[in-house]
Amino acid sequence: MAYSKKYKAKKGHNNIGISATAPANKCSDPKCPWHGRLPIRGRIFVGEVKSARAPKTAVVEWNFVHYIPKYERYERRHSRVSAYNPECVAAKKGDMVRIAECKPVSKTKSFAVIEIVGENK
Repeated sequence: MAYSKKYKAKKGHNNIGISATAPANKCSDPKCPWHGRLPIRGRIFVGEVKSARAPKTAVVEWNFVHYIPKYERYERRHSRVSAYNPECVAAKKGDMVRIAECKPVSKTKSFAVIEIVGENK
């Protein structure tokens, strides 16, 4: 659904195609999914920010269980990915965030933080 320039200027952010709350802050970052030109597509995860020391980067980890048929039991596993953390979202260590897949932003970042789900512990 294409929006006119007048409507975009009125609401202040892009429609990223996912039901997520837009950040209250504004930024002028061209790689921001809300205020720039970064398209969001693919997989969506919810995880905890384990590190946010690198500029505009958040390392997000989430846990899951994996079934082992031989032993008929489950084992705990985790995944950890680097995600682009725009200035308007600014997730910190310990935040629960929603990340979405996007085109590769850098060598290791193919996800972007789109919203903060929960605050620091």
